[in-house]
Amino acid sequence: MRATTTLDATVFVLDDEPAVRDSLRDLLESEHYQVRTFGSPSEFLRAPDSRQKACLILDLKMPEMHGLDVLQAVMQQKPRLPTIVLTAFVEVPAVVTAMKSGAVNLLEKPCSDHQLLGAVREAIAQSEQCCEQHASSDAAQTKLCRLSLREREVLDLLVAGKNVKQIAMQLGTSPNTVRNQRGSILEKTEVDSMTDLVRMVLEAK
Repeated sequence: MRATTTLDATVFVLDDEPAVRDSLRDLLESEHYQVRTFGSPSEFLRAPDSRQKACLILDLKMPEMHGLDVLQAVMQQKPRLPTIVLTAFVEVPAVVTAMKSGAVNLLEKPCSDHQLLGAVREAIAQSEQCCEQHASSDAAQTKLCRLSLREREVLDLLVAGKNVKQIAMQLGTSPNTVRNQRGSILEKTEVDSMTDLVRMVLEAK
């Protein structure tokens, strides 16, 4: 994986204490991250989702709702957002629940700047990989949308392992017609082989 730059990466900070938010903002901005802070779960959950490289730093103890409930809501609404959980008291049940709910890291407060920045770098790298996967999926879906309904039928049968004669028989057409449709599919999707075509179909899912 290529090195992750911080200039186009955003760190969301969700903590009810203004002093903590300000401290984390100063630390993260010193490392050239873009930082957005939120004082309540509802404020953060109302914020629009995006596919930018990003992660969330979440305080486990929140007055409005418990941090684990917030984490579960985040995973439902923003499933591509890696989340780092901060807690003053590390309890095994909470750790297990947080990890099962989707947290990528759990740090005990007070943690060192080195620990926190290391966790942020790992979370941003994970987010970058996820963004790349979704970009590939979007590109594949765009190309597949160029196909006609009949070409899509032929494609599905090709991917299922059917040969030209089997497809022609199933669709009630001639093998030459299927070959022509296969050629059109390869042209419209801008791939050179069936292997690449199958890979594209898998990426689009």
